[in-house]
Amino acid sequence: MRADPVSFQARADAALADPTLKLAIDRTTGTAERKRAAALADFPQFAAARERGKRIKDHVVAHLDHYLAEFERHAVASGAQVHWAATADEASRIVVELCRQAGARRVTRVKSMLGEEIGLPHALDEAGFERVETDLAEHIVQLGGDRPSHIVWPSMHRTREQVSAMFKRAHRVPHRDETIEAMVDSARRELRDKFLSADVAISGANFLVADTGATCTVTNEGNAELTTSPPRVHIVTAGIEKLVPSTAHAFALLRLLVRSATGAELTQYTTFHCGPRQPGDRDGPQAFHIVLVDNGRTRMLAQPDMREMLRCIRCGACMNHCVVFRQLGGHAYGGTYPGPMGAVLTPVFDGLDKSRDLPHACTLNGKCREVCPVDIPLPTLLRGWRDRSWREGLEPATMRFGLGVFAFVASRPALYRLGMSAAVRAMRLFGRGGWVRGMPGLGAWTRHRDFPAPARKTFMAMLDAGDDGRAGGRR
Repeated sequence: MRADPVSFQARADAALADPTLKLAIDRTTGTAERKRAAALADFPQFAAARERGKRIKDHVVAHLDHYLAEFERHAVASGAQVHWAATADEASRIVVELCRQAGARRVTRVKSMLGEEIGLPHALDEAGFERVETDLAEHIVQLGGDRPSHIVWPSMHRTREQVSAMFKRAHRVPHRDETIEAMVDSARRELRDKFLSADVAISGANFLVADTGATCTVTNEGNAELTTSPPRVHIVTAGIEKLVPSTAHAFALLRLLVRSATGAELTQYTTFHCGPRQPGDRDGPQAFHIVLVDNGRTRMLAQPDMREMLRCIRCGACMNHCVVFRQLGGHAYGGTYPGPMGAVLTPVFDGLDKSRDLPHACTLNGKCREVCPVDIPLPTLLRGWRDRSWREGLEPATMRFGLGVFAFVASRPALYRLGMSAAVRAMRLFGRGGWVRGMPGLGAWTRHRDFPAPARKTFMAMLDAGDDGRAGGRR
């Protein structure tokens, strides 16, 4: 999916001005953070499991050609048909053509960020198919005409009050009680017959198992299993980096994925699909297609500074703990993937010239790497994009001039101290109740939040005077 043409600054400003969005984000990410912490407290082997997960992914990435060939061989032996797509557009064309060959009218889709990445929802709509999103959160996104705002909770930008109003407008038999259970029942009534009458099912894959040719999908609702069993045709779209050597390796990564994503030990449903229905099977599709998508992944493989991003298992922990994401939400990032991982991946998919603001939307506090279950050095990768943006001349002239002035002043200690002392005094003039409001030049900071007033002395002044700052404090 192409990046939003609206600038990052405009999207961020709109997000910061929306108090309802902040409420929705806080509800979801706060719960996710607490559940993950509790899950890891009960899993003392996490550090060892994390190191093993990192080694598994690094091994696969280093031998990707071998495991791709092995996976294709075993998938074909199971009766599946494997298709290769170099780009997002090619992947979408393959899926649309397979739906046409099946004579499909109604197509059900399981939540898949890879599907969003290749623009599949739009492609299916353009081709005239009735597209039914079967994940509850994706159903909400579809009704609202939105894009997913999180890779695990796509509708986290919506409050339950907004969802209630949406269901009452759209569902044939809407809920009466204002409870989550009643709203889920309403969605179930709306979707159940569509599950059973679909011609084609489309899903993603959390893992591709090389030594069996199976695909692995994890869900908490059971919609993936109900979606993929009744239709005549099942199509899986997956990035080539999803490979693992064996089922045992898949379960080793599942122990990390689920705890990091939802704070559970296992999801409610973990399903392995291996080929179409065989003689004696009670259900399953008549045809099983797997579309393996590159879309920049081999390009990342060839870049040592980006290769580590191919370890990502799409758990969403980095965004749940990101101080920037928790202020802005996912839509502000503009691309398919939000948060720290999106700030690394979007320049790969859409070009750094179109997304240079995203690597700068980071405090580099390192929390994202701390919680990553496969130890991806996200701050380092983001700094790499910043360096490249500077080298390629993509930074605005005002930024380059400002940094030039700062470098000139910072390299002259006396001038730097004089400037800092003047700035501290100026900010204190605008300080009220410990905060700075309305100071010229700080409009971007104070438009949606306050700026903390500085201490009475600069750090260097306190150091020179042997002052620990406690006497002065803040005004």
